[in-house]
Amino acid sequence: MAPAAAAAAGGKKAKKSSSDVSITIASPSQTENSRRSSLFSPRWPKIQNINSRLALVIKSGKYSLGYKSTLKQMRSGKSKLVLISGNCPPLRRSELEYYAMLSKTPVHLYQGSNVALGTAAGKLFRVGVMSIESAGDSDLLSVTSA
Repeated sequence: MAPAAAAAAGGKKAKKSSSDVSITIASPSQTENSRRSSLFSPRWPKIQNINSRLALVIKSGKYSLGYKSTLKQMRSGKSKLVLISGNCPPLRRSELEYYAMLSKTPVHLYQGSNVALGTAAGKLFRVGVMSIESAGDSDLLSVTSA
């Protein structure tokens, strides 16, 4: 069996005899392990914790999705918590934080993107900003403010 064929079959290093070039071919199990390690990074339990509490808010509480409705809730003083996705534009984020400061509303910067926040909210679309009016059965308000 040729060295390159042995490397493709086993996923090990193979050396060519004519030069000192080594070829490494990753086996599917190695790439799968690297994906698993990224899923279980140190921030993963925190996101998982927020997502499970957010799912309970969606089921039993009151919330609104989107920039305009979040601003309306903050202006009327109904908002208890504002969630901003990680990839929200800086100007919009600073404007939301300013309104939240004026209305004395806590802000939580969600670690994931707007796609992840939409998925956590149980929606099939992107959510950049989310406002929670009442948490329902969830303890999300106490966890994010601490």
